[in-house]
Amino acid sequence: MATHGMTTDKGVGIAIACGTVAVLGAGVMFAGGTQLIKAWGFAAAVVAAGLSVAALQLYDA
Repeated sequence: MATHGMTTDKGVGIAIACGTVAVLGAGVMFAGGTQLIKAWGFAAAVVAAGLSVAALQLYDA
């Protein structure tokens, strides 16, 4: 009897969501008013981009 494993697109979905947050963070970094706000935008973009890559690796997407 052959069994078929179920596949999921969870990794791709998480990667897209984190990519969206990264783009928003980059926008804040570009358009932020103060240096502190720009720094938080950069931090959000870097963390979200890292999580996006990690989700793809974790779920073998």
